[in-house]
Amino acid sequence: MKTKKRRRYIGLTILLFLILLVSFLLFDSNTRIVTDDYPLYYGNLPFSFDGYRIAQLSDVHSAVFGDENSKLIGAVAASHPNIIVITGDLITYSDTSDDIRLIIKPLVAALVRIAPVYYVTGNHEWGSDCLRELLKTLRQTGVTVLQNDYVRLKIGESSIVLAGVDDPNGPADKIAPEKLISKIRPLGSDPFIILLEHRNIFLKRFSNLGIDLVLCGHAHGGIIRLPFIGGLVGPSRELFPQYTSGVYTENGTNMLVSRGIGNAMGVPRFLNNPEIPVVILRRS
Repeated sequence: MKTKKRRRYIGLTILLFLILLVSFLLFDSNTRIVTDDYPLYYGNLPFSFDGYRIAQLSDVHSAVFGDENSKLIGAVAASHPNIIVITGDLITYSDTSDDIRLIIKPLVAALVRIAPVYYVTGNHEWGSDCLRELLKTLRQTGVTVLQNDYVRLKIGESSIVLAGVDDPNGPADKIAPEKLISKIRPLGSDPFIILLEHRNIFLKRFSNLGIDLVLCGHAHGGIIRLPFIGGLVGPSRELFPQYTSGVYTENGTNMLVSRGIGNAMGVPRFLNNPEIPVVILRRS
């Protein structure tokens, strides 16, 4: 009898420990923001951009971390970015004008005080009734909205190109990425090109265009991440999606997939903390 009771006690203790461990990991995975550095090396990067830092926010989905998003803003500031890029799904399709006024506007107003901010749309923006209001708010706050367009980032006499394309859910008559890149090529014999876009599935397409770096999100890190396996669930509820986190390379093109900040999947994150990737451009 004593042996049975002891086994039962040990079993209950282990069960309680596992419940507490899983509860802690769930809480941590959904509340603690991590900042991950990604140094990327390029032979064609202008020397003046060596060490250039790009903080990426993706799939924010109007999430709030701390009073007035102080934790998120503080984490971005602590990364000391030269620029900040937002790669879509800043809002959720069901958001209202109040969400934009009370959450998004104060957030981006704080971000532009840290560094210049550049934004492209995601699929949720195009499913929202507030897209026009969102774009107006971003522009009025000082964010550069890249809708199938590009800017030149300059340091001294040198420059690189930052381009951005609308999500495929955008207008049917939008400029295709191929046409956008063809407009950029005449800027120089071999301009260094960074492309902002939302989806995580176009590595082959963009590598064929000779883009140096693609920054995207959309996959939410696979929501649940398993050790040695990676993301479990994709944005379309597919299992074990291919591109969920980190850098993938094809034909000399690097694609960095952010795990994102917020969550609109209906399933809590697990072993998948909200992430701010920070690209550090290096001259090789």
